Amino acid sequence: MNRQPGLFEQSIPPARPKPAPGQVAPARDSPLLQAPVLPTDIRLGTSSWFFPGWRGLVYDGVHPQTALSKKGLAAYAQIPLLRTVSLDRTFYAPITTVEYARYAEQVPDHFSFVVKAPALVCDAVMRDEEGRGKVPNPHFLDPAIAARELVVPCLEGLGAKAGPLVFQVSPLPRGLVEEAALLIERLAAFFAALPRELGRQRPIYALELRNAELLTPRLMRMLGEQGVRYCVGLHDRMPEVERQERALEALDSGTPGDLVVRWNLHRGFLYQAAKQRYDPFDRLVDEDPETRRVLARMAARAFKAGRKVWITANNKAEGSAPLSLLKLAEEIAGEL
Repeated sequence: MNRQPGLFEQSIPPARPKPAPGQVAPARDSPLLQAPVLPTDIRLGTSSWFFPGWRGLVYDGVHPQTALSKKGLAAYAQIPLLRTVSLDRTFYAPITTVEYARYAEQVPDHFSFVVKAPALVCDAVMRDEEGRGKVPNPHFLDPAIAARELVVPCLEGLGAKAGPLVFQVSPLPRGLVEEAALLIERLAAFFAALPRELGRQRPIYALELRNAELLTPRLMRMLGEQGVRYCVGLHDRMPEVERQERALEALDSGTPGDLVVRWNLHRGFLYQAAKQRYDPFDRLVDEDPETRRVLARMAARAFKAGRKVWITANNKAEGSAPLSLLKLAEEIAGEL
């Protein structure tokens, strides 16, 4: 592959004035600024952006989480390495077109959001505050609600900055998993009923699982038929990245599509245990070089095939999502 001019040159951030009181500025001496500059269509980012422990990595100064939630995105998007972010709050409750538009206004034109669909349509059960499933969710896989509460406001608000819309199906009751064929038919009907375009925007739909038993050739065939991407979800409930890579290769044996990855959780940990171990998310604690190597290979292959790449990392993957992405970018540059 021909080397693109400036492809792996280190970015030199412009001089910035001292921020006014209450403003959030990007970190001036962050190690992230030494990251190789990857092709525009390879977008790396984190799950959310409002972590006070990222002082010196993403943000200058000390800021409470509430301030970073409201004012930190613009500073985050000034770090050249960070070209996407996962909007995780949309999983817990839908947001409005106006709120999406406010996010879009804070980031440059090349930036692209990964947006999680609301649990209202992704969770088969209604859960209590501690996450325990109580009763069946009557809105599970309801395409009308998904269109109204996610697709339309997201595309209208984000416009060209809308990236993959990820339907992360929460852990399913045993009865639904045992009837996998019927569930896959239901998923097919759901995706078939979602809007295929809205004005000039064509949504990118992706499915992420929390039940490893569903990762089958039947599911992949259905996704291919519906033009839906399989989101590689790295989580303790799911198989290792190599098996998911093989499943994705089966899906792409027809018409290859964009690569969507959510590097969520270090294997062997529950979410809360990882959070307690890694907080305040300012350093790598449990590095996972093998996963990083495979993801770099997948990203390079996808880019060389003319496909777009979105990879988001969670703090619970290795301890600090920004530092995970720095090392991943170096691996990808080596592959390219």
